[in-house]
Amino acid sequence: MKKLGIYIHLPFCEMKCAYCDFYSVAGKSKFMQRYQKALLHHIKEAAPQLGGYYIDTVYFGGGTPSFYGAERLIELFDALKKYGNVLLDSEVTLEANPDSIKKDDLVKLRRAGFNRISIGVQSANDDMLKTLGRLHNFASAQEAVKNASLAGFKNISIDLMYGLPSQSKEDWASTLTKAIMLKPDHISCYGLKLAEGTELYSFKDTPFMPDDDTQADMYLYAVETLARHGYRQYEISNFAKKGYESLHNLKYWNCEEYMSFGASAHSYVGGLRYSYVSDLELYIKNVISGEEIVDSREKIGQRERASEYLMLGLRTSRGISSEEYREIYPASFSKVEEKLKICERQGWAVHNAGRWSFTPQGFLLSNILIAQVLDAQTQLYAETAMPWNKDTEADAEQMSFLDSDIQTDTLSFVQHFDN
Repeated sequence: MKKLGIYIHLPFCEMKCAYCDFYSVAGKSKFMQRYQKALLHHIKEAAPQLGGYYIDTVYFGGGTPSFYGAERLIELFDALKKYGNVLLDSEVTLEANPDSIKKDDLVKLRRAGFNRISIGVQSANDDMLKTLGRLHNFASAQEAVKNASLAGFKNISIDLMYGLPSQSKEDWASTLTKAIMLKPDHISCYGLKLAEGTELYSFKDTPFMPDDDTQADMYLYAVETLARHGYRQYEISNFAKKGYESLHNLKYWNCEEYMSFGASAHSYVGGLRYSYVSDLELYIKNVISGEEIVDSREKIGQRERASEYLMLGLRTSRGISSEEYREIYPASFSKVEEKLKICERQGWAVHNAGRWSFTPQGFLLSNILIAQVLDAQTQLYAETAMPWNKDTEADAEQMSFLDSDIQTDTLSFVQHFDN
């Protein structure tokens, strides 16, 4: 049978972080038990579909899953094991915040089969943690990592952020040094994105924010420093010791199948991409009553799959190849390769053993470069699909519209997975 990843979205937080634009809710803990009932019902309903797969990764994300409670998390995992074929060596990941994960809970979770934990450290500077709206300090983050190790977790990841208000290069270097001293197996480094509607958006275009050159320097410093300490970059924002790459997240980058449960969760199964309503109470109500919970759905055809292969593959150090591309979309790779050769001359891409991938400098420009690669693919599609009028002014306008549409969809889709 084919393999499947499972994602469960737990949107509850004790307090909303000042930078967060993902679907999460604070002050709604009274809905936890009803949400749990809805999730269990949803998983049971999906049993016939789950039965056709082996489940090799499970990811509990949010929100703050550790705030949701160990007992509920274990109950959900038990339901997956009851209604699905969860492999014994599955990677089972829990996202946790230092302020909401206790040692006793970690022991319970590890005994129940959770074997990977991702801890939101974000910064080693307590003042910056306050600016971000985090409820922990760095000392509690150190304690959380230590307790996870003592509880038996052999695969520990931490999240860090750079490009924060008033953050200097020296501040970022200090955070990286202290993070490495925690000896995690995996480190994610995310540049702060000021999303409209968040508390930190008020800092946009102010002198408090590091400029683009400073943020670029921070990123490249992280790449170099982490490499020296044995953390290989395998995706734009992710670094791991050998053998500790996130298998679940690699499903996204490798265009593999995953099924999700929970409000606002996204799935990709059987060539269909769909998402659920981003409304906690509506999700609960409609799951229990049997009403519609799907918010959007899209059938992914050959061309769309080829675009996503380019878009997601170029976010990884493994990159893409013409052979793999043609297996998905039987057409010439020439225009895509022409664009990548231009990137290679600029030092943004490399070609090795038949595969194209971006350099760290290329990763810095990845949204722009990926959009240009997709533009090249669209030009090829226009030439092969409509050769009879490809030179007309009307057709040129149509292709311009297609290019713009694809680039917009690309950036939106990539940003969804940039967590």
